[in-house]
Amino acid sequence: MTSDLEGFAPSAGARPPRARLDSDAPALDLDGTWRFRYLPEVPADHDGFADPGLDDSGWDEFPVPSHWQLHGYGAPAYTNVHYPFPVDPPFVPDENPTGEYRRTFDLPPDWPEGGAVLRFDGADSFLRVWLNGTELGFSTGSRLVAEFDAGHLLRPGRNVLAARVHQWSAASYLEDQDMWWLSGLFRGVTLQHRPAEGIEDLTVVAGYDHTTGTGTLRVDTPGSAPVRIDLPELGLHGAATGTVHEVGPVEPWSAESPRLYAAEAASAGERVRLRIGFRSVAVENGRLMANGRPLLLRGVNRHEWHPDHGRAVPPETMRADVLAMKQHNVDAVRTSHYPPHPSFLDLCDELGLWVVDECDLETHGFEAVEWRDNPSDDPRWREAYLDRIRRTVARDRNHPSVIMWSLGNEAGRGENLRAMADWVHEHDPTRPVHYEGDPDSSYVDVYSRMYAPHAEVEEIGRCGEPATEDPSADAHRRGLPFVLCEYAHAMGAGPGGLAEYQRLFERYPRLAGGFVWEWFDHGIRRREDDGTEWFAYGGDFGEVLHDGSFVADGLVLPDRAPSPGLTALAATFAPVRVEVDAGAGVVRAENLRTFADTSDLAVHWEAAEEGVVLERGTLPVPVLAPGERSETELPQVRGAAVGQVWMTVSVRAARDLPWAEEGHEVAWGQGLLTEAEPGPEPAAHHPVTEGRHVRLGPGVFDARTGRLLEVAGLGAEGVRLGVWRAPTDNDEGTHGFPLAPFWRAVGLDRMVERRRSVEAGHEALQLRTRLAPAARDLGLEVSYRWSAAGSTLWLDLEARAVGEWPCPLPRVGLDLALPGFLDTVEWFGRGPGEAFRDMDQGVRVGRFTDTVAGLQTPYLRPQENGVRLGTRWLELRGADGAGLRIRDGGGAGEGFAFTARRWDDHALDAARHPHELAAEDRLHLRLDADHHGSGSASCGPGVLPEHQLTPGTHRLRVGFSRLPG
Repeated sequence: MTSDLEGFAPSAGARPPRARLDSDAPALDLDGTWRFRYLPEVPADHDGFADPGLDDSGWDEFPVPSHWQLHGYGAPAYTNVHYPFPVDPPFVPDENPTGEYRRTFDLPPDWPEGGAVLRFDGADSFLRVWLNGTELGFSTGSRLVAEFDAGHLLRPGRNVLAARVHQWSAASYLEDQDMWWLSGLFRGVTLQHRPAEGIEDLTVVAGYDHTTGTGTLRVDTPGSAPVRIDLPELGLHGAATGTVHEVGPVEPWSAESPRLYAAEAASAGERVRLRIGFRSVAVENGRLMANGRPLLLRGVNRHEWHPDHGRAVPPETMRADVLAMKQHNVDAVRTSHYPPHPSFLDLCDELGLWVVDECDLETHGFEAVEWRDNPSDDPRWREAYLDRIRRTVARDRNHPSVIMWSLGNEAGRGENLRAMADWVHEHDPTRPVHYEGDPDSSYVDVYSRMYAPHAEVEEIGRCGEPATEDPSADAHRRGLPFVLCEYAHAMGAGPGGLAEYQRLFERYPRLAGGFVWEWFDHGIRRREDDGTEWFAYGGDFGEVLHDGSFVADGLVLPDRAPSPGLTALAATFAPVRVEVDAGAGVVRAENLRTFADTSDLAVHWEAAEEGVVLERGTLPVPVLAPGERSETELPQVRGAAVGQVWMTVSVRAARDLPWAEEGHEVAWGQGLLTEAEPGPEPAAHHPVTEGRHVRLGPGVFDARTGRLLEVAGLGAEGVRLGVWRAPTDNDEGTHGFPLAPFWRAVGLDRMVERRRSVEAGHEALQLRTRLAPAARDLGLEVSYRWSAAGSTLWLDLEARAVGEWPCPLPRVGLDLALPGFLDTVEWFGRGPGEAFRDMDQGVRVGRFTDTVAGLQTPYLRPQENGVRLGTRWLELRGADGAGLRIRDGGGAGEGFAFTARRWDDHALDAARHPHELAAEDRLHLRLDADHHGSGSASCGPGVLPEHQLTPGTHRLRVGFSRLPG
């Protein structure tokens, strides 16, 4: 048995792969409570554990499906690239945790005689099966179906099913997929009767001719037993298999309009229900086409994940995930890096997502040894490679949502990959083949890259990528559509640059879009004795080798809460583009869909002054065909009286949709209509020296240092220029270009200030300082000019960078600490969520209210978060309503950025998890003139030049006044 574990054969005794059929044949769900025994090593022999008469009453009770590491047996471990065992293929360590499972079940009294199949939908990583004491065989391929003939061993009444699962095997070298290493029977187990004259397998090919609107249907079944097809809606009754039938006209399937037709295949012994979607996918003239039209994928990568269950994802959670994708304008999924649970593809068929179905294959850990002995080019592994792609295609080929087969991920180069592609081209020529890891692209149908920066993507769009040594390979590659199979790494705060990528995709026909990495943060929920919940990442389980929080790289937080990045993505992927042009007096709308018009959408408008709604209504935008544009006259709205009047145009579902309720917003746009003229300037105050203090309007200062001590009756501490922020994952640049090490090397986290002058003049108190780090001759010359008019204390802050700076600034603004009782935050500016300057398309101008705690984004690894942009005014209040008002005085009307927290940036930087942050009895407030963008450098390009904060001269003007209780 050990030789099988460390052998090249993918299976023995397993049935040939086939489609998953919705059959009327009797089936028995074997999920539920099993008996379980955990062994730290592989037992020397059978050990009698599979004997039906074994007394297993002393074994543990254990849920199937699940992972044993999430139930206290062993521990999860996370690595991105490196194998957590020596690279010594095909051998694995002696310390090979093994789970032994036993399940007793009774056949129903009416269970028919004859054949039966035991199906295991997923077992990580090596499965061996016994029924009633007889071994059925073994299988590898953790995320692939394994079936075994079982009918000849079934008994009336009591039956005993036993399975042994090993954590490590030779197959583990093919499954290094940047995720938690978790083991066990993590997908369902089913016993299904196989009728003597049943439908053993079935292949549906449903094409669509966009020139005629007709569909073609061919259903193939193995063997000679007659099978007939009924598709009543299209007038097909008793149609023969193996023949192409022309039907229609038909409504084609697409992610925008996922039209499915109910059909049935029937033999003498079995009926199989089908959901058929007519559609065509092709590569034509260097473009990816669907139903005769160019396709632009607005996609995400999706691992399977649940914070409590790992990759054993409940069905209701899968549905919620697909609904969330649709509601955030995602229309495509790459199933990184293995075929998903088949129910997920059912949902994609039903609700509409284009799917790149990826094979269960990755050998990334060989990169660490310069790809020596990589299985991809070793003929001994060829059958294992072919077995994996056969099983992927066989199971999923009848899903209309699947438009492309991916051979796997980051498995280097080699002839085994070519053999996989050749097999797919022969057995399913209706779908293109994808693989990113071989840049020659000689055996695939699309050119694919990861994390190519914007400039390179533009060159590829122009077919101007660099030449290689093989002109014929270059010519082939340049004739292929381009897909970014991973881009915009959504780790922590970010990603930035989404809108710029999308503009490139829309500009160049060769570019077919791509898939943001990725959908989920893979945090594992933990609970402290006091009930505190938090989410663990790599290293939190004592792993010797791990990749830390790199597993937390999703648009959705582990508890399924959308991140600010997902808000930005939804705006980027919006199916309708809206522009409010107040100068021209029009609203421009463009339908960015490929197939559907806008008859399912309604356009609403709202005019608000300082966030208070003045008027609202519907806008008579005509129904737009795909690609069509319109201009509609703006409604007449009264002018501003006290502030800014903004028009917001919202495109919403006009009726309940399968994936959203009526009123769900799919797109929006905003424009500034009018702004009130400023009123007369109130009387100015003059600085008054009172002993050690200087009083200026509502401000009190230290006469010697010029520091603000009190504002509007509130104590103020630490008031000075700030440039530091707790670095984000993108700032740290784990696999991209890191900025945070430069910031720390320069000393931006330890700046000290030298007072140069304090002047209490007739009109203002002016403090001049130099802010600089130890051991460096660079710094910032800072001027604080305080003045007062009426009830407002004004600060004119100017910072001028001097010396030679080797890096951008993280941010520049004012730091101060205020009394902790201030907890309610209201502002007029951009929100409601956080944003950086290169991912601000998801936030809008309005009036918003939150608590200080509510402003924080609980990224798994604490980092810069909670920044609100474009603030015109900000109010901080206590329980009695009293507090502080801060307003922008910059003149340009674009506002300042603010953050408000219960801890300072250094505490935020030092914490490993959010629950480790201890709230202080102070409010740490930052008012920023500007800040550096987010980018995607955690595993991708950094911040684009236009979003970098280059050291120079930076100014901020803000006013402080008291809010009465």
